[in-house]
Amino acid sequence: MTLKMPEADARTLARRDSIVAALRRIVPGEGVIADPDGLRPFESDGLTAYRQMPLVVVLPETVEQVSQVLAWCHSEGVKVVPRGSGTSLSGGALPLEDAVLLGLSKFNRVLDIDYEDRLAVVQPGVTNLAITRAVEDRGFYYAPDPSSQIACSIGGNVAENSGGVHCLKYGLTTNNVLGVELVMMDGEIVRLGGRHLDPAGLDLLGVIVGSEGLLGVVTEVTVRILPKPEGARALLIGFPSVERAGQCVADVIAAGIIPAGMEMMDRLAIHAAEAFVEVGYPLDVEALLIVELDGVGAECDHLIEEVTAIARANGSTTLRASQDEAERIAFWAGRKAAFPAVGRISPDYYCMDGTIPRRRLPEVLERMAELSEKYGLEVANVFHAGDGNLHPLILYDANKPGELERAEAFGSDILRLCVEVGGVLTGEHGVGVEKRDLMPTMFSEADLDHQQRLKCAFDPQSLLNPGKVFPTLHRCAELGRMHVHRGELPHPELPRF
Repeated sequence: MTLKMPEADARTLARRDSIVAALRRIVPGEGVIADPDGLRPFESDGLTAYRQMPLVVVLPETVEQVSQVLAWCHSEGVKVVPRGSGTSLSGGALPLEDAVLLGLSKFNRVLDIDYEDRLAVVQPGVTNLAITRAVEDRGFYYAPDPSSQIACSIGGNVAENSGGVHCLKYGLTTNNVLGVELVMMDGEIVRLGGRHLDPAGLDLLGVIVGSEGLLGVVTEVTVRILPKPEGARALLIGFPSVERAGQCVADVIAAGIIPAGMEMMDRLAIHAAEAFVEVGYPLDVEALLIVELDGVGAECDHLIEEVTAIARANGSTTLRASQDEAERIAFWAGRKAAFPAVGRISPDYYCMDGTIPRRRLPEVLERMAELSEKYGLEVANVFHAGDGNLHPLILYDANKPGELERAEAFGSDILRLCVEVGGVLTGEHGVGVEKRDLMPTMFSEADLDHQQRLKCAFDPQSLLNPGKVFPTLHRCAELGRMHVHRGELPHPELPRF
């Protein structure tokens, strides 16, 4: 592992047998995994470049068990790493050698569906796609659709604020979650938000969505479901350069058109996806845009004409519009399978995630190509072009000495470039361990201290998912420390409580 993680606590390691025994009293049967072979599947998440065996894995089945596990760990000072389906691409669920890995895969039930209020209440282990499957017979669906939606869990989506190809028009997870049930580190069970549209008071729900398991463990999620649009059609548009495709994206948005989805793939990704799914992608182009327009039939037809004109003005060389639902789904099949498709042409790849202003797309793609030459590693670009969320896939071979380190350095330069042009370090994958040490490129020390103060309000002992997000995790006492000069507090005239 090239990334430095917190040093394991020797006292916790020495107590491993008693920790396992205590957890088995709370979660009996097969709910506690402690043998080496059983722990091996949990040593990594979707960022497989980093691996570490957990102290022990516990798989509770009830909210009460989650509460008791956290309360016991809190009282004993034992760290806890929450884990959903393990599909995180930023190392957010990477285990710690001295921490309990709390898996929520058994929380996999849809609890309630309310079509009148357009919501569903689900447990965090329910997969993203399963929500849509549960409501599609009534003409509804759940809008956020990450590429991993067949496997990723809604609890993980909440932790990372996941997006997907339709997030441009319908929003990220944070725009589609109405409420959560949350278990605090001390075992207290609280509810934030609920079945209503806009809860009163501070937006604590907004704090939890995207908090990467640092503040609490989500045990129930209330999500918004939407009626399926009357119609949807997709355009497959090829360009002679990624710069022209990027400019087309900017021009479509500038024209006031908000597609349901707008994705881009470069030549390497196009060829990999077409070889994998064989859906008829053009192979003689440098960049491919997939643009989906939805609404009533006349609206779709009009918007297709508008986008077609913009694409032709930007030099598109091929253009196909889906003629039926099967063809629309086929257009998306290659994009949805792009990550595994690239995995077929390279022993390993490093999937990045950063977001930039749309107008800087041509410049960033050009500079990314220069970085590819600098590091001697190929990069396949697959990304949410409409909102500037990049997903460069850096190809490398972990068996070749130094290639992983070059891939990491290449990825870091891409993320620094995102911040340099006015973007941010992540769009939907989170910070985790992958971007942790790059946080100072975007935030000042004061910014990071204030973020850690928020964590301290929820988790004063910093026991939840330590080693993630913050490059230097201060003790809460250090962050709250008040300076005393010669025995006198500042502003002694102010009343103190």
